[in-house]
Amino acid sequence: MSADPSSRMTAREAIALLTGAAGFTEHRPPPRTLPPDGPLGWAGYDAARERAAERTGEEESVVYGTGVVGDRECVLLSFEFGFLGGSLGQLTGDRLEAAYELALARRLPLLALVATGGSRMQEGMVALTQLQRVAAASTRLRAAGLPQIAVVRDPTTGGGWATVGAGADVVLALPGAQVGFAGSRVRPPDADPYAYGAEGQFAAGQVDAVVPAGELRGTVGLWLRALGAREAPEAPRSAAPLPRAPHDPPPAAPLPRAQPSSVSGLPTSGREAVERARSAQRPRAEAYLADYFTVRLPLHGDRCGGTDPGLLTGFGLRADGQPVAYVAQCGTPTRPAGYRAAARTIRLADRLGVPVLTLIDTPGAANDAEAERAGAGAAIADTFAAIAAARVPVTTLVIGEGGSGGALALAAPGNSHVTADSYFSVIAPEPAAAILKRPPAETGATADQLRLRPQDLVELGIARSIVT
Repeated sequence: MSADPSSRMTAREAIALLTGAAGFTEHRPPPRTLPPDGPLGWAGYDAARERAAERTGEEESVVYGTGVVGDRECVLLSFEFGFLGGSLGQLTGDRLEAAYELALARRLPLLALVATGGSRMQEGMVALTQLQRVAAASTRLRAAGLPQIAVVRDPTTGGGWATVGAGADVVLALPGAQVGFAGSRVRPPDADPYAYGAEGQFAAGQVDAVVPAGELRGTVGLWLRALGAREAPEAPRSAAPLPRAPHDPPPAAPLPRAQPSSVSGLPTSGREAVERARSAQRPRAEAYLADYFTVRLPLHGDRCGGTDPGLLTGFGLRADGQPVAYVAQCGTPTRPAGYRAAARTIRLADRLGVPVLTLIDTPGAANDAEAERAGAGAAIADTFAAIAAARVPVTTLVIGEGGSGGALALAAPGNSHVTADSYFSVIAPEPAAAILKRPPAETGATADQLRLRPQDLVELGIARSIVT
């Protein structure tokens, strides 16, 4: 697929696409003088820089400063691919580090508009070590609880992808953009080009969304709101603004409303509870999320090459503007990629101070050989750990099947609730009967013994309430 022509826009065109009439205030780091032809004395390097400056009107391959996207102020950094392929050198590192530090000092989100071929050969290892500077600056921003969004343009390869791009909390891509660690001239000659494109990276769970240029400003503006960025002040900023205070602990995510069910009342037996939870007629995660949010912004993939279509993750905005992160099972066995995506979402929400809603609906974790090879145990353990470590409140609603540890991994201790169409059990009644060597006719009695009905779960103290 060919790249959208807008993905090859200049650095300033990319900024203008996002900020529009709100404008952009450019910043520059303190000047640094390089030795003739750079740190390696690479013959002709100064002349190449001069030609790049004349061609693009830029002094370096990165432009940065402050601007407003939607109604949220942020720090923007944008790569100029026309300047030596948007490559990273020592002066580029100065600008990137300064952009991250500006975001840190002003407690603003960082929005990176990336288009780069990687590190600059003419500066050798000095250029390559700029990636360490970027990683350190990004880590400081992450520790301060400030969001980072990357928009990857054509091309985004090499170390720029592996730091500024893939290292962001949310990664958006322009259609058809070349995206990958290996650039077109260094990858194997028989490599599938789809794997190195925006759409291929989305399929592999490395990109959260492929967004046409015309929709980019609106999408990024919503993401800034959903990630908890504060509204831009109406009055112009002074030359030396005071830093903003860190976020306060958020209120817990409200409980979803019960969705219409084909059956009224509570189940009278364990067997009935299981049958209702497995019914194709009961409401599913999509119905709950559609009712709960006015805007949903999915996070896609586990950043390890995997996706699970049976688990939905992302951030959303409620009618009152409150941001809430969500993790929702869709009634299928949850795969390792799903648990890793869940842990990623919960940790991001925790770092940004956004409350979390989890919807439980799974017969259990996927238990096939592929799931074992993909690290099912480790992925489930990591999800348990993410919930346990969360400082933001987590609200859980069991909306269908609650199958064993594969469901419990997403449950909030002390703040879990159930619907009348749900059950939660240490094990499903069929395998429980098989383990106990009971005939199939005794499955119903086993379900009763497991005390898995919604009212049983409240009585046992597993759930706080039944949402009806």
